[in-house]
Amino acid sequence: MSDPAATDPAIFRIGLLGHGTVGASVDDLVGARSGRIAEITGFQPVISGILTRSRGNVDDVIDGADLVVEVMGGLEPAYDYVVRAIRAGKHVVTANKQLLGVHGEELWALAREHAVQLRFEAAVAGGVPVIRVLQESLVGDHIDRVHGIVNGTTNFILSQMAATGAPYAQALAEAQRLGYAEADPSDDVNGKDAAAKMAILARLAFNTPVSLEDVRYEGIEHLTADDMSYADELGLSLKLIGTAERFEAGLSVRVHPAFLYAGHPLAAIDGPFNAVTIESQAITEITLSGPGAGGPQTASAVLGDIISAMIPPASTPEVTDNLAILDDVESAFYLHLEVADRPGVLAQIAEILGLQGASIKSVVQKGLGDNARLVMVVHPILESRLFAAVDLIGALTFIRSAPRAIRVIEEQF
Repeated sequence: MSDPAATDPAIFRIGLLGHGTVGASVDDLVGARSGRIAEITGFQPVISGILTRSRGNVDDVIDGADLVVEVMGGLEPAYDYVVRAIRAGKHVVTANKQLLGVHGEELWALAREHAVQLRFEAAVAGGVPVIRVLQESLVGDHIDRVHGIVNGTTNFILSQMAATGAPYAQALAEAQRLGYAEADPSDDVNGKDAAAKMAILARLAFNTPVSLEDVRYEGIEHLTADDMSYADELGLSLKLIGTAERFEAGLSVRVHPAFLYAGHPLAAIDGPFNAVTIESQAITEITLSGPGAGGPQTASAVLGDIISAMIPPASTPEVTDNLAILDDVESAFYLHLEVADRPGVLAQIAEILGLQGASIKSVVQKGLGDNARLVMVVHPILESRLFAAVDLIGALTFIRSAPRAIRVIEEQF
């Protein structure tokens, strides 16, 4: 009788669409780990074809594979190639958050129709396994909120500004020098990259259709070293936060800068790291953190998805809810006001805030005469009412520049 352990493992063919930083790392990692994966799964993964701008044919790569890995990025031709692969009956692993943020629901439905898996752990938070936790470990929980630092570029920039006092432009230049920011960092710094990731997390956490266009987002370009200095005085840290939160009326999904008190689990996440906090009544909260970008880290997440596709359950299930998307929710706020220091200034500002239902938690004043600054934290209020007050305050004659309002997350765990 033959020894089962001596049986050669079946070959599992992987077509690779893209061979940049991540694609090359996937290629290397598959080669390095194929023996161990064969021991675990009974299948030996091999790269059967590679497509780049100057190499390979997409039809040949797809036809010759059992699973296709898409690490090209962007919407086209990635969308066309992923659709082709799924329709050809191939499993697909992608690291493309923009693709899923725009076309996710359609692609998941197509994968179910063709009985293949569409896996995407690497699309959100790099090497942090938040997708698998939401799809598997917490699939039975009633999740209330997901908070995330899901863009390492902006987190590095804000960490640099806080640590060194550098202005935004200087911190961005340092991020580019170290390779944490692209030559064109627009989608990172304006919040769009994080918004696409939060659309994916919201879809999984709340089992309701969410696309990129449903996510309100703003970036970090307007933040200053002064904001960091005042944050330090107030015991706060400043992060670009993505939030998906369930309310009685529906679901709010948003990305914006926010101040955090020291007790919040995301407050201590510095540099190019990502972290996601998941909250529910059953678990209270758990936080996952780790490197959010980089070839080897992203490739590790891709490889985990490849192994999962070798030993399936099925792909992303159909949605069971259709929650309304909310645009207006309550938040505490930090206000930064450049004022001429005259009698009654604070009283007029407080009156306008009070008429909108806002109350002041703390105030710091710096400077005198025409170069005074008022910085205050306002208790939670509907965002629409706060911004209505800000518009009125901005029209006052003693206001020297447009007021800045930044959300404050008050929870401490």
